[in-house]
Amino acid sequence: MKTTRKKFITQGIYAGMALTGVTALISACGGIRRASLRDNENMVTAEDILPPEKAEILRFASLAPSGHNSQPWVVNVISPEEWILCADQSRRLPAVDPDNRELLLSMGAFLENLSLAAGSLGYAADIRITARTPQDTEIARITVRSDSAHPYPLERLSSRSTVKQGFLDRELSRADVRYLSESLQGHCVYFQKGSQHARCISEGTVEAFRIQSMRDNAQRELVQWIRLSSDHARRRMDGLTTESMEITGIGGLIVRNFMKPEDFLTPGNRQRGIDMTARLTGEGAGWMVVTGYPGGAAGLIETGRRFQRMALLARERMIAIHPMTQMLEEPSGQQSLGMNHSGNFDPQFILRVGYLSSYPEPVSLRRPVSWFAERG
Repeated sequence: MKTTRKKFITQGIYAGMALTGVTALISACGGIRRASLRDNENMVTAEDILPPEKAEILRFASLAPSGHNSQPWVVNVISPEEWILCADQSRRLPAVDPDNRELLLSMGAFLENLSLAAGSLGYAADIRITARTPQDTEIARITVRSDSAHPYPLERLSSRSTVKQGFLDRELSRADVRYLSESLQGHCVYFQKGSQHARCISEGTVEAFRIQSMRDNAQRELVQWIRLSSDHARRRMDGLTTESMEITGIGGLIVRNFMKPEDFLTPGNRQRGIDMTARLTGEGAGWMVVTGYPGGAAGLIETGRRFQRMALLARERMIAIHPMTQMLEEPSGQQSLGMNHSGNFDPQFILRVGYLSSYPEPVSLRRPVSWFAERG
């Protein structure tokens, strides 16, 4: 039987995914990871813009999560003490985030990391939110001043990782739910796997993912952020690599060398994504939904900050957090949530959660500070 290039690639991907537990193959076929580039001596530094310690604050801030790992922030450095955080309009995701809701949540996570890093390094970051609407380019003004240190384990920022696979089929303990949700002050609800609400979210997520997978503008936008080749990943230092998509081992090797991002647009690959989503929604402990804080743009930023406080604690309890946002991005998903919950239910994050037997190291790439910090 003749094997076409497409069948060879598909068979190789699934063979590779089945073999990703084989250590020798993973080490031989691994793609680019964050740790392998962190101390690259050829990377541009920000010393001509900021003193090293203040540049380090921004490096920690940039470890915040963002949709498609788009990293939509730019910092205008007015002086070493005065910074302006802005939204980089070229990094918006208009097909899946037309109202900049997710962008502002990411900005909140960025500001939370910045505040924690500044305090731990002997500074205080006074943050004034200036965005009045989600469309505003200027997000916040930040004053960084010397202060007594407020120690915080910064390894939490460095080791936070979004994990998609390997969730254990075990309910979260009440103690762990309280531990994670404490910073959200009542704005977090846990729906145990098997409950009516959890089934609603699982089914709605698969359906919303199916709709989005068939939406060409959303899929073309996704493809723009896929970094398959190692060279492309090094040049951009953002987006979705094979490692961050958890396509590892032989499968990752084949994808990096034989596939193009456009191949993800084929009907077969769209369907495989739907099938994978259906499988993933059946794994883990259930769902946590983070609801919003009032105040328009400022409320979204505050929600992002508090979510990040929770996300930074998950690894210590061996809990994976996988944002699955399609229900919030598709009108049918929003309608389903509204029909199945009370009128004041205001979901901003839908998170699949579950325990892990081992926690992987973070792999998603980050741009150097000098790439997003500019003289104001």
